[in-house]
Amino acid sequence: MRAHLEAAPLFQPVMPGSGRPFSVRMSNFGPLGWVSDRAGYRYEPCHPVTGRPWPPLPEALRALWGELTGLAEPPECGLVNVYGPGARMGLHQDRDEAALDCPVVSVSLGDGALFRIGGPRRRDPTRSLRLASGDVVVLGGAARLAFHGIDRVYAVSCRLLPGLGRVNLTLRRVTPLARPLRGR
Repeated sequence: MRAHLEAAPLFQPVMPGSGRPFSVRMSNFGPLGWVSDRAGYRYEPCHPVTGRPWPPLPEALRALWGELTGLAEPPECGLVNVYGPGARMGLHQDRDEAALDCPVVSVSLGDGALFRIGGPRRRDPTRSLRLASGDVVVLGGAARLAFHGIDRVYAVSCRLLPGLGRVNLTLRRVTPLARPLRGR
């Protein structure tokens, strides 16, 4: 992961319209990367700062995707969110993809975090659970569009990634599958 981040350094995305910076830093692996700037949220084939294509998705993540989703088609985006001290991610839905029938696979590494998840409407009740390094969350089926976020990071709760804090790797299909999913 560190070698991939050297090729695609972390950048500070900003909110559409306001330009207010996110509290997390980001990068991506794979043919498409998720970016946010004043113009909006979208997927791009190149890093917004370096202009170079994103590095390939590590094989271990491709294998994990296949194992957990049962899909032969690989994820197209491996979004990397790095949470330093005080960083959070407000409740949101992952809905910028055309492949909303495909699950989102989220891998937690490093420091633990308090994860909150609700339903498909912002006002639905939420539940919180603590995620530790190595935990994986799959949002698929009825939960694919659940609102979710990170309320808190438990700093220095894990020594796996010194200096990085919490790293979340989110695997996503962006474009529709050649054959639509049935019954998932």
